[in-house]
Formats: sequence, structure tokens, C-alpha cells
Amino acid sequence: MRSPRNDRGQAVVLLLVVVVMAALGVVAIGTFGARIVDRGQAQTAADAAALAATIGGRPAAGRLAASNGARLVSFTQVGDTVTVVVEVDGEQATAQATDGP
Repeated sequence: MRSPRNDRGQAVVLLLVVVVMAALGVVAIGTFGARIVDRGQAQTAADAAALAATIGGRPAAGRLAASNGARLVSFTQVGDTVTVVVEVDGEQATAQATDGP
């Protein structure tokens, strides 16, 4: 007569695997979500800095970028067109604005 298989404990191992996979999924989603938020904040800061720069130049762009939690990485002005690049927590964004029609 065959002895019954000892399957006790398999459910615990499978449950542990499911819990670990779920935890990894939550961490990945949280990291991705944080990057999306940082990217949006960087774009907002870049837009505001570019618009401010059309009137106040580089100093205004730097102040507005800083007030939005960003760092002004580059500033370029050609005629009436201003282009700025800002960085927020490693995410960069570029914006362009003009003081003309």
C-alpha cells in the first residue's frame, strides 16, 4: 500500500510567494508613480520659469523654478524666445516661451 504524500506546508510557501510578488508590485508602482509626479512638477516649474523669464530674464526664471521646487539647469534667450531646462529630483523638463506675438 502506498503511503499518502505529505503535502502539508505547501500552501504556506505559495502564500509567501504571492505576498512577496504583491509587495514587489506595490514598490514598483510607487516608484513609477513618484517619477510621474516629479516629471509633472518639473514641467510645471519649467513652464512657469520660461514665462517669468520673458519679462524678468534669467534671475526671474531661477526664482520661479526654485519656488516650484526645481533647479534651473539651463537658460537660453534668442531674441524674444526663452528656453529653460529645469530639474526636479532627477527629472528634467524643457519649456519655451516668447514675449512676442
